[in-house]
Formats: sequence, C-alpha cells, structure tokens
Amino acid sequence: MYYFFLVCHSAIRWLVLGSLIYAIFTALSGLRLKKKFSPKTNAVRHWTATIAHIQLLIGMALYIQSPIVLANTNDALDSMTNPHVFFKYVHISLAVLAIVLITIGSAKAKRIQDDQAKYRTMLCWFTLALFLILIAIPWPFSPLSARPYLRSF
Repeated sequence: MYYFFLVCHSAIRWLVLGSLIYAIFTALSGLRLKKKFSPKTNAVRHWTATIAHIQLLIGMALYIQSPIVLANTNDALDSMTNPHVFFKYVHISLAVLAIVLITIGSAKAKRIQDDQAKYRTMLCWFTLALFLILIAIPWPFSPLSARPYLRSF
C-alpha cells in the first residue's frame, strides 16, 4: 500500500503543478485583459484546490507510513541535507502551508464579487503556494533530498 501511495503522490504532483500554473496564467490573463470571471475560470479555481487537497491527503497517508519519517534518527537531525529531516519536517510543513494558501485563495476568490479582485486574489495566493511547493518537492537535483521526477509501478 505504501508504494502505491508513493507512486500516486509522485504522479499527482504534476497535476498539482500543472493546474496551479494554468490557474496562475488564467488569473494573469484575466487581469491583463480585464476579462469577466467566467464559469470556466471558476472551475479552474475549484479543480486546482481539489487536486491540491487530494495530493495532501495522499501525502498524509504516506507520512504516517513512511520508513524515512518513522526511522529513529535523533543523532542525524543536525543536518538539513539529511533526507530524514527534509521529509519529517520541511516537506510536510511547506506542503501543508501551500495547501492552506491555495485553500484561502480559492475561498476568497469564490466569495469576492468584483471580477478583477477575484483574479488578483487567485494570482497572489496561488503564486505564493506554487513557490512553496517548488521548494518542497524533492527534485532529482535537490541537495536536500533527491528523488526521481516520476516513480513507476
């Protein structure tokens, strides 16, 4: 079950990144062109938040099962380049914070009446979340914890 969640979490990260980037460009385009906040744009906002929440749930399931997180590494916690430290503290903290930002941005944009304010809200909150997610991902080139771009079964 752990490996299944790991593969899903690895694959869904690309959906999260893609939907966030698409939502950010949609918001930027809406602001620049002074577009009306359409039902399609509202669906982009909604599905971006939904995909992010699914990723968080899978990540939480992984966190409580992960041998890296569960390992007793008291003597190795002094180095930020230790994968145990990264996954036990950094990855989970930044991911949860990013999902909180996406949730706040989505909820605020949903409730605002002015179309341009909706776009501005989406752009601001989703961009901040994207920045945190890009830091939290264990990229193959990361000195904190290198993992492959995509895991497979």
